[in-house]
Amino acid sequence: MSDSGDLLTSAFLSDEDRQPHQEQAAGTWQRGEVVLPALQLDDGTTLAPVTLAYEAWGRLNASADNVILLCHALTGDAHAFDEALPDDPRAGWWNPMVGPGRVFDTNRFFVLCSNVLGSCYGSTGPLSPHPLDGQPYRLRFPLVSVGDMVRAQRALLEHLGIKKLAAVAGGSLGGLQTLEWALAYPDMVARALVIAASPRLSAQGLAIDVIARQAILRDPAWQEGNYPLGAGPAAGLHIARMLGILTYNSPEGLEERFGRRLATRSGDWPTFGPQLDLETYFLHQGDKLVRRFDANSYLYLSSAMDRYDAAEGRGSDAEAFARIRSAVLAVGVDSDWLYPARQVRELAEGISAAGGNARYVEIHSPHGHDAFLKEWEKLDALLRPFLAAPTASEEPDLACKAGRVSAER
Repeated sequence: MSDSGDLLTSAFLSDEDRQPHQEQAAGTWQRGEVVLPALQLDDGTTLAPVTLAYEAWGRLNASADNVILLCHALTGDAHAFDEALPDDPRAGWWNPMVGPGRVFDTNRFFVLCSNVLGSCYGSTGPLSPHPLDGQPYRLRFPLVSVGDMVRAQRALLEHLGIKKLAAVAGGSLGGLQTLEWALAYPDMVARALVIAASPRLSAQGLAIDVIARQAILRDPAWQEGNYPLGAGPAAGLHIARMLGILTYNSPEGLEERFGRRLATRSGDWPTFGPQLDLETYFLHQGDKLVRRFDANSYLYLSSAMDRYDAAEGRGSDAEAFARIRSAVLAVGVDSDWLYPARQVRELAEGISAAGGNARYVEIHSPHGHDAFLKEWEKLDALLRPFLAAPTASEEPDLACKAGRVSAER
């Protein structure tokens, strides 16, 4: 559900702003779009045509089996890595993890990331033109699911000639996509790295998302979804984002970073009484999302996240997990209360009990759910050996193991 919050690409940028860095153009980076004639959705309807925006780094080998698919979170995009600014964690949402010699090693792997169906960063979504009249879909856009997002990604890979994935990886909504990949296409995925995600969101998480969506829906500027570009429900989306930021942090992290200190920055925000440092941080984060994201896309994607249930249409959790053939690394964060570590551990244990090859590890961090976008050294220590280890098909006796990685505060 989280994201870096500082990405430069946006549905609201000009064509000039969208031009790639010259340094990136000289490397292995590529950006593209694939247009699918049609896509069958989980609700039985057909979406046609469908555009999928993607970025990739590294080179595809002759057998096209060195591919790692990265899945982004709620308001992320395909720009997981920036070759021009490889050491700036704000330039790409998983920037410190991708590149030559890094966890997702572009000297070894062809690393691919596509913008999810329903977003506003190049793939078909509510802002896209409806084929009947050329006007934005807005609420005519279908209620897409995580399964639909993954099915679209599968079609993208087919178009690119990719039939096997060395790994799929993602956190939060990206983690749900990763899990769905392992369930829906078990023979295609060698490794699945599910981070800060579980088979379904808790009732508390659902309740918070309901409040966030209501903030958008009750903003008069929403206009039943028919707002003009640039004049949408800014107040509602702003509040929704602040609620999201709350869920991405931990009580300990907020206390350590802000406590009750008075504001150190100013802004043009309504206020009542003395402003706190924490208050202006949340307000600033709301402002940033309003500038770069579409409110209708937020509604669609948060709803898809809430509706995801790994066992839906597959019987019980045990029956669903029995489908998985991938080696699975489930990564929990001890301070995450959106997708609590206990639920992530239960995912690994459930896969193992169903006969699968799963390992659980836990990051000790004050950053809560957002640890998957901040704890770079700890993630490196976990993910790098998992990608180097043999898969279940190569080593059948691999057992489910439990581990814990401590992060320095």
